[in-house]
Amino acid sequence: MQTLTLLLSVCVSLSTAFYFHLGEQEEKCIIEDIPSDTLITGIFKLQQWDVGRHDFLESAPGLGLFVTVTTYNEEVLLSKLYGPQGTFYFTSHSPGEHIICLESNSTRLVSLGGRGLRIHLDIRIGEHDLDAAIAQAKDKVNEVSFKLEHLIEQIEQIVKEQNYQRDREENFRMTSEDTNNNVLSWAFAQTLIFISVGIFQMKYLKDFFIAKKLV
Repeated sequence: MQTLTLLLSVCVSLSTAFYFHLGEQEEKCIIEDIPSDTLITGIFKLQQWDVGRHDFLESAPGLGLFVTVTTYNEEVLLSKLYGPQGTFYFTSHSPGEHIICLESNSTRLVSLGGRGLRIHLDIRIGEHDLDAAIAQAKDKVNEVSFKLEHLIEQIEQIVKEQNYQRDREENFRMTSEDTNNNVLSWAFAQTLIFISVGIFQMKYLKDFFIAKKLV
C-alpha cells in the first residue's frame, strides 16, 4: 500500500539541501513557504540500495522520479516524470505554502534489503537560480537573434529583388529609347529620301518637257 509522508521545511534561507529515504512505493512531500512570483529550482539525485554491497549505488538505473508541485488551493504548478537525476523548476503565483511531492516510478511493492531509495534534494529559492534564469534568458535572446537574422536576410533578399527589377526597368527604358531613336531616325531618313526622289523626278520631268518643247 502506498504511504504518504510530509516533511516540513522552513525557508529561513534561500537554499535547503538535505537527503531522505524513500520506499519504492512511497510518496513524500515537502511543504515550502514561498513568496509570490518567485522562481524555485529543485536539484535532485536518486540512489538505489544495493543488497550485495550493503550500500547505496551512485545512481538508480531504470528508475525515475515523479515530481508534483501544488498549492493549498489545489493549483497544480508542476507534474512531471524525471530521470534518476535532474533539475525541476516552477514559479509561485501567490504567497503561501507550496507542497512538493516526490515519488519513484518503481513498480515493485517491496524494497529489496528494506532500505529502498535515498533522495538528495537541494531546493533553491530565487537568487540561487540565477544561472538557470540567465540560461533561459540566453535561450530567448538566441531565439530572438535567430529570428532577427532571418528577418534581416529576408529584407536583404527583398532589396536585391528590388535592385534587380530596377536594373531591368532601366535596361528596358534604355532599349525603348534606343528603339524610339532608331525609329525616328529611319522615319526622318525615309522622308529625306522621298523628298529627294520627288525633287529629282520633278526636275527630270521639267527638263524632259523643255527638251521636247512642250513648255
